[in-house]
Amino acid sequence: MAYPSNQPDPDSRTDKTSPAPPVTYAEQLSCQAGRPAALLGILIAFSFYFTLTPWISLAITAVSHYVTAPDVPFTDFQSYAASYQIPTGLAANGIAIAGLLLCCWLLMTRLHRAPLGQLSSVEQRLRRGYLGICLGIATILILGGSLLVGYLQSQPFQFAPQPQWWSFLVVVAIVTPWQAAAEEYLFRGYLLQSMTRLTANPWIGAAASSLVFASLHGVQNAALFVDRLAFGLLASTLVILTGGLEAGIAAHIINNVGAYSIAAMTSSIAQLRATQAISWTDALTNITIFAAFATAATLVIRLHRLPTRMDNADAS
Repeated sequence: MAYPSNQPDPDSRTDKTSPAPPVTYAEQLSCQAGRPAALLGILIAFSFYFTLTPWISLAITAVSHYVTAPDVPFTDFQSYAASYQIPTGLAANGIAIAGLLLCCWLLMTRLHRAPLGQLSSVEQRLRRGYLGICLGIATILILGGSLLVGYLQSQPFQFAPQPQWWSFLVVVAIVTPWQAAAEEYLFRGYLLQSMTRLTANPWIGAAASSLVFASLHGVQNAALFVDRLAFGLLASTLVILTGGLEAGIAAHIINNVGAYSIAAMTSSIAQLRATQAISWTDALTNITIFAAFATAATLVIRLHRLPTRMDNADAS
């Protein structure tokens, strides 16, 4: 069809714009923050982690000492707490790390002018139904798998509780889920999105945040480091593939709650806390269990057809 000379061909107009492609979870901050803001946020997050978190833990320990054991020298009480020989240490450290949720909220709402829900999922909220399903899957595969492996290795569950085991279990039930969730919001949430903004590649962001996560666990042999690095990489992969933190939070909660609970009822949490080395067989077993969980969590997303990307227009 011919067009009058004063009417442009609609197929040749230069002002046509194509809709922006949807973004992954890791790329969401790229739609709002410049690189300087992302870098500043990372520096603030690490400052909070290394500066305020220890002081929060110390303050809680000091209050507990004043209330429960004022006759014990504080240095001794603090040593018992730091090594998890008493429930105060587990509670103080867990609450301090849970404070990272506040850090993430402040960074998102004040620095980036974005809702905290942006760290939860591409739907800008925590998808509670999916989280509940993942908690169930994690209980079966991660906790159940660990117990099964112990049984097959002739190390079945034998009830031999440590002193104050009930108090430890109360702390584990109340504090540990918040601690695990806070770590996911920081490492697989804020740091993943910020590092992706700096590198322009979600997988580089996933690798970098996972390396930081594994390195911050203190003294550890190569097998234990690889175990924790693999957990971080699988959790980061889940975030990108599923579009949210729910699967990683579920795996982290069940892993930590299960490990602490079993330790309190069979040996001691202090012994678990002091672990600095595992065998390569144990590391491979743990990675296999986490990989099975990751596969199941991804299948659930596909079966329920939950969104894994966000419309770029919604992110701007």
